[in-house]
Amino acid sequence: LLRLLEAQLQEQRREHEEEVETLKSQVEAMKEEMERQQQAFLQTLQLSPEVQVEFGLQQEITRLTNENLDLKELLEKLEKNEKKLKKQLKIYMKKVQDFEASQMMVQTERRRHELNRQVAVQRKEKDFQGMLEYYKEDEPLLVRNLIT
Repeated sequence: LLRLLEAQLQEQRREHEEEVETLKSQVEAMKEEMERQQQAFLQTLQLSPEVQVEFGLQQEITRLTNENLDLKELLEKLEKNEKKLKKQLKIYMKKVQDFEASQMMVQTERRRHELNRQVAVQRKEKDFQGMLEYYKEDEPLLVRNLIT
């Protein structure tokens, strides 16, 4: 048990150290990006006002272009998703129609079966003519069946 806990502790320590190294590299990359942006900003301040405006416009154009590309990519993803969902909807609509058609067939078959039973019952009634023999104790049952 102690060895197992020790092994788990070492594994957690190793994962922690890896995570710390990853975070340190991210911080270093951010520092470099910040320094680059500061240099660009300082260079921009040294430019004439007209050039500063033009530089700002170029940066804004670049930002908007990147944003438009991101939006275009998102639009394409949404259009693909829409097409996929429309296909699924068609499939489900077909399944619903098939199910409704099968239910109608089942109901039609039931009606035919009921009509056949009614016809059979009518034929049976026509076949029997004359007197009926029964036991006295069966009379209430016979009357009830005749009524229903």
